[in-house]
This record gives sequence, C-alpha cells and structure tokens, in this order.
Amino acid sequence: MQQLTHHADVTVVGGGLAGVAAAVSAARNGARVALVGNRPVLGGNSSSEVRVWVCGATAHGAQKFARETGVMGELFLENQWRNPEGNPILWDHVILDLVRGEENIDLFLNTEVRDVEASGPEADRLISSVTGWQSGSEKLIRFASPVFVDATGDGLVGLLAGARFLSGREDRATYGEEWAPEIADDNMLGSTILFYTKDAGEPVRFVPPGITKDIVASGIPIHRQISTSMNGCDYWWIEWGGELDAVDDNERIRDELWGVVFGIWDHIKNSGEFDADTLTLEWVGTVPGKREYRRFVGDHVLTQQDIIDQVHFDDAVGFGGWSIDLHPAGGVYADSAGSMHLHGPGLYEIPFRSLYSANVSNLLMAGRDISASHVAFGTTRVMATCAVTGEAAGAGAALAARHGITPRRVGAERIAELQSALLRQDASMPGTAWSDPGDLALSATVSASSSLSALGVAGEGEPFSIADDDLGIVLPVDPRLDLVRIGVEAVEPTEAVVELWSTRSGLNHIPVDLLRTVVVPVSGTGRTTVEARFELDVDAPCDVVVVLRRNPALSVLIADRRPPYGVLALLSRTPRIALGQPQTNAWSAAELRRRTPVFEAEPATAAYGPRQVIGGPSRPFGGPNLWASEARGGEEHVELRWAEAQRIGRVELVFNDDPDEDIVNLHHHRTPFAVMPELVRDYRVEASVDGAWVVVAGAEGNRARLRVHPLAQPVETDALRVVVSATNGDAHAMIVAVRVFHD
Repeated sequence: MQQLTHHADVTVVGGGLAGVAAAVSAARNGARVALVGNRPVLGGNSSSEVRVWVCGATAHGAQKFARETGVMGELFLENQWRNPEGNPILWDHVILDLVRGEENIDLFLNTEVRDVEASGPEADRLISSVTGWQSGSEKLIRFASPVFVDATGDGLVGLLAGARFLSGREDRATYGEEWAPEIADDNMLGSTILFYTKDAGEPVRFVPPGITKDIVASGIPIHRQISTSMNGCDYWWIEWGGELDAVDDNERIRDELWGVVFGIWDHIKNSGEFDADTLTLEWVGTVPGKREYRRFVGDHVLTQQDIIDQVHFDDAVGFGGWSIDLHPAGGVYADSAGSMHLHGPGLYEIPFRSLYSANVSNLLMAGRDISASHVAFGTTRVMATCAVTGEAAGAGAALAARHGITPRRVGAERIAELQSALLRQDASMPGTAWSDPGDLALSATVSASSSLSALGVAGEGEPFSIADDDLGIVLPVDPRLDLVRIGVEAVEPTEAVVELWSTRSGLNHIPVDLLRTVVVPVSGTGRTTVEARFELDVDAPCDVVVVLRRNPALSVLIADRRPPYGVLALLSRTPRIALGQPQTNAWSAAELRRRTPVFEAEPATAAYGPRQVIGGPSRPFGGPNLWASEARGGEEHVELRWAEAQRIGRVELVFNDDPDEDIVNLHHHRTPFAVMPELVRDYRVEASVDGAWVVVAGAEGNRARLRVHPLAQPVETDALRVVVSATNGDAHAMIVAVRVFHD
C-alpha cells in the first residue's frame, strides 16, 4: 500500500458529467486539475454502469434552440459522430478520451474520497485537502488544492467540510413556491435501475431469481406502461427510495429495484400477455441511479420563481430548460403518475452565486448538489444542465486559483472575466454578449461575399391541415416586419385570423405577448396566399411569432426543406398544466422541424448580415446571431478589415451546429446526422499580405462548432477573411463568430 500526496490548482471530486465538465473547463483556463472519481468509468448516471440518457435544456424537443454548447456540446457532437447507435460502452470512451486529451488534468478513477481536512468556524470553513482510497492499486491519496469542486452528486465533500445544505422538500412558505408542499418533509426523488433486452432469435425461458417481486400484486402494470419494445430509459419510472435515505438505505433500495426489474421481466416472459418467447435479458444495472440527495446552500438559492419567471441574473453563467420535473416519493408503487412537469415559456438562467458554498470559502458545487430548492432542483438535476453548471464552476475555480481569491470574490469582483472566459470556450450562455477587449475583430469593418436577406421559402408545398392546430412561424425581425404572406389551400371561402406575437425574451421561441391581429378574407377555394400586414418597427433585433389560427377550411402548404436558420414552424399543443401563462411545451416544433410553411416576409432582413460574426450573443437569442450566405453554391467568405495593420497570432471561429436539433447520447431517439449539416466542413483563414491573400489556417472535414487556430507565425495584416468552400450539407455558409487575438 502507498500513501501519496497530489498537489493541484483545482481538485474536482466526482466523475459524472458535472465533474468532467468542471475539470475540462478548469484545465482549459490554465489550472492544473485533479479529477477524482469513485467508479471505473466517467459519466456518472450516463455511464455504461447506469445508462441514463443525457437530458438537458432541449427537454426532448419541447424547447427550441436549446441544446447545450461548450463541453457538453462537444460530447454530444463527438458521440454523434463516433457512436450514433448510442452504445453505452462507446459513450464511456467518448468521455474518457475528452478528459485524457487535456494535458492539465490528472485523472484518478476508482478513488473514493472518504476524508476531508477542513478548518475554521462554521461561518467560514476552509478545505485544505481531501483523501481518497484508490481500490485495485491500494493507494491512499491526499489531494491538496487551494480550490475544490464538489461534483459528487450526493455532496460528500461538502458534508465532511461542514458546508450548509438542504435535503428533502421545503415547505411552501420557505421560498413562496406554489409547487412546494404545505408542510416540509424528508421525501426526495427516488433512485432507478434500468435493464436492456434483445431478441435471441430462438425461444429463451426465464426462471426468476429469488429477489423477484410480484408486480401484478403491487399494481404496477395498472399504473405504468410495460411493452416488449421498451428498453433502458424507457423504464425511467422504475424508481424507488424517495421515502428513504438514498445513501443510508442504498443497499435496500438497490435490492428493491432489482426485484422490480426482474418482476417486470417475469411478467413479460411468463404472464402470457406478451409475445416475448425469443426475448432475453441482455443487461441489468447494478448501481442505482440516484436522482436527489444533498443540495448545498450558496449565496443564492435557485427557486421555482427564478425558473418560471425567467429571472435575469447579472452573474448568469449558464442556462437550463428541462421542465420542473418532480416524481412521487413512492416511486413505482405510487398510484399517481410517475412525474409532474411544469414548464415556463422558455429557458432560464443559472447564477454563479448558486455554484459556491455560502460558508466553505474555497468550495464550489457542480451538478445535482448546487444551491437550489427542491422544486427548482426538479429542472437543474438533469445531466446536460449539470454539465453546464460544471463548466461554469470549473472556470470559476480556475480564476479563483489563478488570482488567489475565493469563488465569492470571483463573483463579486471578476464576474465579467468569468463570463468572458466561458463565452470564449463557447459555453452555454444564450443572452450574454461577447465584448472581450482583447478581441481585435470588435474594431474591424466586416463585409461578406453575400448575405441572406430574403426571409421566405418558395415552392408548391404539400397541404397540411390546421383544423385542429394553430400554426406558428418564428421569424427574426431586423429592423422591421411589414407583411407576411403564407401559402394555403382552402376548401371553402373563409376568414384567416393571423396574429403577431412577441416572444418577450430572447430565451423564448413561442408566442407570449399579442401585438397585432389581422383578419384576412379568403374568398375562393384551392391554393392561394394569406397576406397579413403588420408594419412592425423594432428598436433592437428580436424574434416574433406569426400565428395562423386553426381553421377547418384551411391547410397550410408545407415545403419539405429547411427554412432560413432561425425560422421555425410551430404547432399549438395544450399544456399539461394550466398556469395562466405561456408554456414552451404548448407549442411543438417536432412535426415540422427541418420543414417549413411556404411563406414570404417583407422587407429584406439584416438578421444574417456579416457584422453578426463580431460581438453579440453566440447562439439564437432575439435572432439567429450568425452570418449566413445566400444559397448560391461555390465559395463564400466573410472579411474583416482594419484601418491600421494588426499583429495577429490567434484566430478563433464558432460555427453553427444547429442547437435546435435535440441530440441524445444513448437511445431515446436517433438523430439522422453523423455531422450536423449546418456546420462548415472545409474552410481556410486568409490574411492580406502585400496585397495578396495568404492562407494562415484552415481545416477540411471539420465537424466541430468551436475551432481555435494559433498561428504558426504571427502575421501583420490589415485584413483577414474566412473562406468557406463546403458545408456538411446545408446550402448556406454560416459562421456564428470570428474572434482575432494578438496571441
């Protein structure tokens, strides 16, 4: 046995996606990082040991333009390329390769932290080190750092350090949350064990183990869906332990969940109710996937109101979009539905003050244990959002270590620096504008070979009935919207009711506030055009939604191709829970994604102009926030020019990977693209030298959103351009950002 001490700038404990994102983010911000995980693989609940799909702000497509970027986005895109079938073993290695590719990270798997050295009064604790036992290698390792990140999920490091925490359900009066219970209790969301099946091609019998539960006697088949076509996370509702202690009773919870899993399979195989003769079990989890335990108290506790009211935070460092998703404490044995969902009108912000401990001065939190009420935790707990908080916590930890200050002081004194660092690595920050003074591009004049200016889709289209659904079209407005024409087919004379709605916030892509209503007579039958005049002038670029109200006499003509990026067709849906306010799940984009109504908007738009590549947000927020060329084929370019020559040593590019496309790591659904077609595939960066364009960087076969090009030799130039010679399928060349630095 060896006893070792490992020194790092930042120690991250927890190898789930929150811990991985924290470690990668800290390392990329210059910190030497120790990443300590207690399992043989990374990924936490998403790993091959548990196999929960990675959900996030997209909310399985209920949200729009909501997929995470940054570290989580890298993982999504890489897994889509390497592992489109969603093999859990390959997913493990996508994560491992990401971490092992960072030279500033020292990885310690199979290492269970069990001791924390901390000192100071309760109100001002300080962690000196954490100590873990690495099984297999028989090493007792002490990890010493000035800054620590607790990404353990259960919050063990914070507990041992004396950090204040919450658990169970707060009462309604504590935070004034409508969804909180009247009386506080210890109930939490339960744990889950999943299973996979396969067709063996020949009859296979099943002899149930002794632990098997009689699920018919418990009423499970009455209250939950069971099918031979279901696998893995289709059985998310196999949940139990919410009325117990998820840690103290972990062994009991695991055994009960095993009993339920084998009981379900016994029911499928031996009840005679299913065609399952050739089906067999392929895999059953051995580690319960925990949903909830400790939540540490930060300087801000995120609440239901913060989520639903979309409260803006000056220290916002990330976003979420999953519904507030709460489950009955009785889990699989509850008579009620397996989950309740509460959506707001769009995304919400997460403040940095929820990512560090209120009383342990050098402790940050990432993932399930951030500072949130039980109700707000119902949305922040999903893994892609956990990764978002991890990326922000990791960058904050690196800044704290670099400047020798506490995370609280980072938030108070250096929040702009933190937000800039996150934006530079393309983290998930939808409404924060890029304004780094070191970016030379911000002072450049920008032009392009061409720019998309016409908002519309021409063609014949196929009729799509709107007898039962309102149709919405999300449109960018820059600087005005005078009229919209929509292609329809009428079976009889009627009146078309067309409305213009504001989305209220760049976080939303649904109708929220009614601006105009126009009633358009449709006098004949057959194909025609509904023209609505709005004469809308806006002070700043924004999105609006044009709504054509349901009408049994009308069908909308739908073209089978993608609209201009940032345009989205919606169909109305009734929200599950009436709030008296708009909910994003009331408007679905699923049926018409990558298809669009035949329409035309006037006048021409500036939403896709070349200046979009400098400054501003780096994802859809009040418009697409990117340059798009016309769809004319051949090479296209965007050009930056300065009044005086600049010394350029580094060029950073952000391309469009369509964050509206819902990508999942495992098998919830298959996304049809190995590489997102909107991504630029082949490009080169050219500098003007002595009146000639010289290639200084570039790539072929690109499939990444963020590309960083340190130049082999700095160049003196007064002009730089990015030339796109091919995309991965889209007709338009699109660039979100061009950033230029001295070094």
